Amino acid sequence: MVLSKAGRVLACMTALLSPLALAAGKCERLVATGSPDAPPYSWQDPKDPRHLIGANVDLLRQVASELGIKVEVLHAGKRDQALEEVRSGRIDLLLDTPMQVEQLTALDYIHPPLLLNEYLVWTRHDGQVVFDGPADLARYQGSLSERARLTPAFDAFAKAQLHLVVAQNLTQAFQKLVLGQVDYVLAGRYAGMAMTQGLGMSNDLIARGLPVDRPGLYLAVSHNSACNDSWLRGQLAKKLTELPISGTSDAVLQRNVERWKAQMQLSPDAPKQ
Repeated sequence: MVLSKAGRVLACMTALLSPLALAAGKCERLVATGSPDAPPYSWQDPKDPRHLIGANVDLLRQVASELGIKVEVLHAGKRDQALEEVRSGRIDLLLDTPMQVEQLTALDYIHPPLLLNEYLVWTRHDGQVVFDGPADLARYQGSLSERARLTPAFDAFAKAQLHLVVAQNLTQAFQKLVLGQVDYVLAGRYAGMAMTQGLGMSNDLIARGLPVDRPGLYLAVSHNSACNDSWLRGQLAKKLTELPISGTSDAVLQRNVERWKAQMQLSPDAPKQ
């Protein structure tokens, strides 16, 4: 059947007004931000301080590229400043935020998370720490970085049951461990791995047992972003579901662990969790 001229025009208009076309027309560019001091997930680019780099940045860029959306990931200040920029709508989304119930009135969290940050118990190789679960840590003195972001449930448990010295950053926490000032450190698997290797502590420290906490690092879209619509949220959720299945998440994370380790060796001022 041959379409009339009017029919062809109508067909073209229908295609142009499809959900995909409308979404692409509405949001061709996303601006994102995140933590400037959370390697290997996100940190300030030493070669271009206006922007962030890291595993979450790379994953967001890949997802956005597959959706035909350009993305720029800006350094917007410390975590609290970055959050406020997104809440206001001046920036469209956060790329490495833990789930926070109090932020649900301002942000739409996209499930599943980009990555999970597994917190392990790090001890000295010759340490006497013995535990079958988190509750056993109550008998020891531990430490963690003030920048650590735990799940609300584990954070409440830690404050009520554990004896933790809060360190300025992960470097300081590990130094306390090496010096015998604490018995263990709670630190992310990859951040701890990169830190111990970068500081030459691999022969002194070891991660023991299973993760004690696994907070997710989410994409969160501002309610005030002009790009926040059901098409974008649905497409982001679909792409995030596909990432770990394809093995992309692990590959990108490992690449950025190596990237951060190399940066630490070159610069004493590299960001430290």
